[in-house]
Amino acid sequence: MGGIRLWPRSLQGQVLLAIALALLVAQTISAVLIWREQSHRREVSMVSSAAFRLIGPTPEERRQRRGERHGDGEDRAPSPFRLLHTDQSPQRIGERRLPRVERELAEVLSSQGVDAVEVVVFERNPMKDGPSLEFWQRNKRKLAAVSNEPMPRLVIASIRRPSGGWTSTRVFTEGREMRVLAPLVGQTIVLYLVLVGTMAWILRRMARPLKALTRRVEDFAGNRALDGQLQPEGPEDIQGLIVAHNAMEARIAAMLDEKDVMLGAIGHDLKTPLAALRVRIEAVEDDTERGRMAATIEDINRSLDDILSLARVGRPSDPVEPTELAALVADVIGEFEDMGEPVELGETDRIVLPVRATWMRRALRNLVSNAMRYGERARVSLHREGQTAMLRIEDDGPGIPENEITRMMEPFTRLDASRNSSTGGSGLGLTLARAIADQHGGTLTLTNRRGLDGKVLGLTAIVQLPIGA
Repeated sequence: MGGIRLWPRSLQGQVLLAIALALLVAQTISAVLIWREQSHRREVSMVSSAAFRLIGPTPEERRQRRGERHGDGEDRAPSPFRLLHTDQSPQRIGERRLPRVERELAEVLSSQGVDAVEVVVFERNPMKDGPSLEFWQRNKRKLAAVSNEPMPRLVIASIRRPSGGWTSTRVFTEGREMRVLAPLVGQTIVLYLVLVGTMAWILRRMARPLKALTRRVEDFAGNRALDGQLQPEGPEDIQGLIVAHNAMEARIAAMLDEKDVMLGAIGHDLKTPLAALRVRIEAVEDDTERGRMAATIEDINRSLDDILSLARVGRPSDPVEPTELAALVADVIGEFEDMGEPVELGETDRIVLPVRATWMRRALRNLVSNAMRYGERARVSLHREGQTAMLRIEDDGPGIPENEITRMMEPFTRLDASRNSSTGGSGLGLTLARAIADQHGGTLTLTNRRGLDGKVLGLTAIVQLPIGA
């Protein structure tokens, strides 16, 4: 089984996917930059708020300035914003510190002349902080009017003074930076719908005539009947391509028609004098000489038929029809059996294929004739392998050298060194059979059949035809 194909094969799919990926990358970069900016802004706000409160005077300084008017010198700011003075660090086990905020706060305090031995900034769950929870519940309505946050984040900033005591303050910040990204997500969705939708419409307008042109070329290459010419549509560049294709198609069709007319004339002009020669040799008294002359004329006729058939195989006139391939094979083999030829029909599977029966018979006759001419006998079988019909023709001849098999498919090629040169033939049988197989979307391959000792036992010709094509 093949792997899952993630990259689309069509032009439209590839362009749309490339645009979608590019947009995703651009929006991701934008989201990261916005998130960093929001995070930095929040940190600056925390540093400013904490520094403003921590820079204030110590309790001793406050008592001196106010003449002990408040007695204990405690910060009178509303809870939980008042400064808290303790002997121990207020950080609890498990609370996460914010190193970057600590560094920035230490720099600000140092620049303002605040002597801090240690700066600690950490987050605390506001639901587990008594003063914060009490303040939030008491002022819930007022805070809801100015903030959409269900519960802000609580950050506690503490400094250890040279005297050993700790001074702390609480700072409330925005709950989550990711909330700022929600509009960006909505914007991305709108961009996807507008941009990808527009590009899909444009690409569909471009791809439709290209698909039509592809089908037209496939039909022309497959020798299918074509009506009229393809109408130019789509963008101007594609219209120009279709117009150029129509001109090329018309020129090729005219050349093929001219070739057919020429071949018909050649066939007529050659067969007429050959028929006259066949009549004249009847006057030859020597039976042996007359027989040789008749055989020569017959070889010329067969060669001429093969040449004309090979030239016309690309432009067949008979239609493609569903055909029972096993019955066609049995019919052809029956013709050879009626003539007393050494032909054997093996196992055949019932396979129905759309073929040109006349041409398929011609290909099978050529392959069986080759097998009997060079391999003494022919064994024919037909079976199905997956979505392919396999037609095998085996002989018991000397085979073909491996380096010569490809050349044997070429026109007018005969391997006299290993084949019987007295058997005749124009060297077009295999070429014509291969052309007919190609015409039906199949292939013809030749392989040497070997025994366990590696000795060649004969040649196997295999015609593979796609089922359901």
